[in-house]
Amino acid sequence: MLINMKEMLEVAEQNHFAVGAFNATESSLFRSVVEEAEAQDAPTIVQVAPGEFDFATREFYTYVRERLAGSRVPFVLHLDHGKNMEQCMKAIQAGFTSVMLDGSELPYEENVRVTREVADLAHMVGVSVEGEVGTIGVMSNSEEGGVEHVTYTDPGDVVDFVNRTGVDCLAIAIGTAHGIYPKGFVPKLQLELLEEIKKVSSVPLVLHGGSNNPDEEIRRACRIGIRKVNISSDFKYAFFKKVNQVIEETGGFIPAKVLTPGICEARKVIREKMELFGSLGKGGLYREEKGNDQF
Repeated sequence: MLINMKEMLEVAEQNHFAVGAFNATESSLFRSVVEEAEAQDAPTIVQVAPGEFDFATREFYTYVRERLAGSRVPFVLHLDHGKNMEQCMKAIQAGFTSVMLDGSELPYEENVRVTREVADLAHMVGVSVEGEVGTIGVMSNSEEGGVEHVTYTDPGDVVDFVNRTGVDCLAIAIGTAHGIYPKGFVPKLQLELLEEIKKVSSVPLVLHGGSNNPDEEIRRACRIGIRKVNISSDFKYAFFKKVNQVIEETGGFIPAKVLTPGICEARKVIREKMELFGSLGKGGLYREEKGNDQF
């Protein structure tokens, strides 16, 4: 079942859980996400940044779209951190059901303008749009973007930005960073700020940089009102660590023997995240919404 982000997060909002958004760059990582989502009947967002989209090619995402559309589990196919209209349009033309216009590093008024332009076009074809106010931090091992010094989201900007852009969900900055945190670094989410933002936001809230944060903080953030959590580094790290281990121990290079253990390890992490977000077993809510629980 392939739906857009607005449909996905409306149900999550009504039922007080968050949906995991996993960056799947190639077939083994994609399989890890989809197969675990189906095993757990957990609504899931498959997403990819523009550079990952270009690496995998549009043809790969034709297969991805077909695979997701044929599943009984609800999925969104989402462009993560699109920086301009061109990148968003490429994803829409490839069949993505949701795009993000990340203008967070632009001057505020410019962010409003370009996000509104993307939202106006995307909504014409039933594609939802995620925007961002505030800036996410970045670690040296991440290629997903971000800044050295986080600009926390101002609750006052949230109302104005949502009203003027028409976005369907909003990424906010409350202290996370993209990538794996270095040894000894302990991130702390500003959960009091999240509570303030939740009070004024009319759209579901998104947490970027969800990897490598303390589980209890993420769990609390979801309880307060985060409805989408982005995960990339955590499950990719588990995948490649296992693949490297198998190669070193066996010297083998047969894909099925090398990659399958990596998929299994990645799926363990994905399942843990789904439990953390409260999305396990929630697929039926969407089938009920569609009036077809036998899908």
